[in-house]
Amino acid sequence: MTQDLTLIRPDDWHLHLRDGAMLQGVLPETARHFARAIIMPNLVPPVVTGAQAAAYRDRILAALPEGSAFQPLMTLYLTESTDPEDVAAAHASGLVKAVKLYPAGATTNSHGGVRDMDKVMPVLEKMAEIGLPLCVHGEVTTPEVDIFDREAVFIDTVLAPLRRRLPELRVVMEHITTEEGVAYAREGGDTLGATITTHHLILNRNHLLVGGIRPHYYCLPVAKRERHRLALRAAATSGTGRFFLGTDSAPHVDAAKETGCGCAGCFTATNTMPLLAQVFEDDGKLHALEAFTSLNGPAFYGLPVNDTKLRLVRHDTPQTWPEKIYTEAGPVTVFNPGFPVHWAVEA
Repeated sequence: MTQDLTLIRPDDWHLHLRDGAMLQGVLPETARHFARAIIMPNLVPPVVTGAQAAAYRDRILAALPEGSAFQPLMTLYLTESTDPEDVAAAHASGLVKAVKLYPAGATTNSHGGVRDMDKVMPVLEKMAEIGLPLCVHGEVTTPEVDIFDREAVFIDTVLAPLRRRLPELRVVMEHITTEEGVAYAREGGDTLGATITTHHLILNRNHLLVGGIRPHYYCLPVAKRERHRLALRAAATSGTGRFFLGTDSAPHVDAAKETGCGCAGCFTATNTMPLLAQVFEDDGKLHALEAFTSLNGPAFYGLPVNDTKLRLVRHDTPQTWPEKIYTEAGPVTVFNPGFPVHWAVEA
């Protein structure tokens, strides 16, 4: 059995850092293990313009622990009034690596998202022209669609028509959760990628609901049936270049999770790499972990792989991590997989 595993240092292609005190508290958890991350723009107010993205990047860099080489990769929040020329200028400067599509009302701080795709076509056409990827939260929000079906309906009614209309547009299907998402990504061609989260490789909807509601397992897109989780595991461990890690690590203070209308999000920044090593080992696919965490994402985004390494060691006894991260905004509960994890990141 492998006891020691050295990987090219990983990247996180979907990360929430928030702002202010929360940013200060959670950023070190990602910067400890990851070299880069695609930073989500759904702040209040959202990061819509290049100037706002530059200011947010500066706040992230100022919050980094001393000596950290972590690099935030900035994104813009797509709205129906987004200026295509501002997007192009932010991309040309090297600042912005993607634009994020939130269907209005789909998840945290998405109320300013897109309702009418026709209204954002000038931006998408410009992005296709300049090669700037579109990251999509792939769920419809129409009330008649069951929450467990939102992803499959989005693929059929929004994503597939968009890609037929703009086949040269580079698209990342973020945090896919279904067999349908996996199948569409596999057949999508070179302009389509898909991220998979740590927690969706571990959770099905029973974990959320059986034995009582588990608020720290509630996320959007919501965890699905076991067959969908198994499809995600097969995709992530396949080594296929279409799939790469985007944790969607999403910190909320405990008071906002453990309430009558709790926020969606799992905080996995602290322990993602040990969890993934355990998942890939359990599936007999440790040899595919580096592709998923460190190679496939840079290839899709056209970036070099990192030039530093990360070492994981397997111990005979289960390893532990802090139950909570204490920030000045309040405590944030670290994701608990519910099974023993024998791997730890070692310097």
